[in-house]
Amino acid sequence: MAGPIKAVVFDLDDTLYDCTGTLLKAGRRRAAEVLVEAGLPMEVEQALELQKDLAARHGPHFLVFDEIARRYGLEEDAIDEAYRAYNSDEVGQIRLFRDARPTISYLRRQGIKCFLLTSGLHRRQAIKVRKLRLRKTFDEVVINDVERGEMIGECLRYLLDKYLLRADETLVVGDRPQEEIRMGNDLGTLTAQMLHGRFSAFEPRDEGERPDFRITRLFQVPTLVSLINMNKSPDTLRIVAIGGGTGLPIVLEGCKTYCHNPTGIVTVTDSGRSSGRLRQELGILPPGDARNCLVALSEPGERERLLNELFQYRFSHGSFEGMSLGNLAMAAMMDLEGSFEQGLSKLSRLLNIRGKVLPPTTENCHICAELEDGSRREGEVNVRGLEKPRVRRTFLVPENPPACHGAVQEIANADIIIIGPGSLFTSVIVNLLVPGIRQAVRESKALKVYVGNIVTQPGQTEGFDAADHLEAVLDNTEPDLVDCALFNNEFPGDGILERYRAEGAEPVRVEQRARQMGPRVLEASLVEDLDQQRVLWEKQDLLRHHPDKLADAVCRIYAGLPLDIL
Repeated sequence: MAGPIKAVVFDLDDTLYDCTGTLLKAGRRRAAEVLVEAGLPMEVEQALELQKDLAARHGPHFLVFDEIARRYGLEEDAIDEAYRAYNSDEVGQIRLFRDARPTISYLRRQGIKCFLLTSGLHRRQAIKVRKLRLRKTFDEVVINDVERGEMIGECLRYLLDKYLLRADETLVVGDRPQEEIRMGNDLGTLTAQMLHGRFSAFEPRDEGERPDFRITRLFQVPTLVSLINMNKSPDTLRIVAIGGGTGLPIVLEGCKTYCHNPTGIVTVTDSGRSSGRLRQELGILPPGDARNCLVALSEPGERERLLNELFQYRFSHGSFEGMSLGNLAMAAMMDLEGSFEQGLSKLSRLLNIRGKVLPPTTENCHICAELEDGSRREGEVNVRGLEKPRVRRTFLVPENPPACHGAVQEIANADIIIIGPGSLFTSVIVNLLVPGIRQAVRESKALKVYVGNIVTQPGQTEGFDAADHLEAVLDNTEPDLVDCALFNNEFPGDGILERYRAEGAEPVRVEQRARQMGPRVLEASLVEDLDQQRVLWEKQDLLRHHPDKLADAVCRIYAGLPLDIL
């Protein structure tokens, strides 16, 4: 185990600012103009598309301009001019990621040295450093000139020697596996790959290019450093998340940064869509929610994207119409292995998934609800149905099903237990209605965090504020079940919210009553980035949590860090 971490070394391009979205596009346009002027038989826009297509097809290391010249018989001078145009000192408008300066300032206030080590043409990199006003942000800035300077590894060695740092006390953060990550791994530092830009989907060619961590935001760095300094590496930190539906896959996906083997305890009372059909026809536990969790636990990058597409594929006609391919695969594996738990375990190994997905119980049971008018609803579809009185209490039929032994064991060994987010009654509370699961959570020494939803859900939580959500959890389980409750405090503008209000969903806000209920109530920005493409885990299209924001906030609570450093 490394640590304690005393220094963090940051790369510049696509680590501290968006190089791919600004400088890369500008450089490609300049090169396209030069190539067209040199005789490339197409318009500038077509030359731009050709560059992007070749880079996407062959990867970020491919010599794009050499290939274009070969295809179209251009002179060698044209290639040289294209490279000069591409690498021009013209920088244009660039700006740091919003969390870059606050992250570095926070680390330095904690006594951690912060260095900038950037590699490239010296004049060009110096212009970027000056434009971004970075000299005073870091303890030291080192620009490695790729034409005349030392190898980049020697520059890192210089910093370690100058500041009397051991390699295992240092974390290197960069976007390029073949540069910063390999450099750090070769010298024995910890490494974190920033998944931004051209190398975000790059698959390591060997162990030397495999980072210790993968991050999407710089605000994750202080959390990683604090966990490492607590002797909680991703191999030793134990996180258990309890839920189902759309919420649990989001939690598991975010937790992969801090925990290499998270456990998801997923509801098995679904009675709708293809899961319900398989449950009724084959007599198996519903596989849909567990399927989504397996996808979320897969390796980030191209594997996760392809697995998501394959497992979420639904047949559009014939006797399989509406059936999910992932559900069929899981049903087959359960039949082969003889149980839901063993089927999940074998499929996880087959797909090379780290972590576990377990049911709270292997008993074939249904969720039921007693409503405020005294009536009852049986079955998940009916409990979440629209236009009914509020739910007064929930219970299982048959009552008191035995808990899954593996799930109880994981809860007992956990450092952190996350309950929610998700459909309050049918995805979150339902797991805690299994007596053995509820008792294991209550007796666990782990930090227990309930995560509230961002908006209300028609059919389950109309009119609920944060206190109503927390009250429902405690009333249906145990009054002291959780240590704290975490809610979102950043909401999109009214234009976006109006779409959800039209469907009966309102923001879940924290009022004073929630702060008087017992568990500590905390707030942070947890909402998804609405300008990014979403991975929809089916069902209702509600505002979701951002996986990395949520997991980072929970781990900050565990590490005793402030929730917002921005």
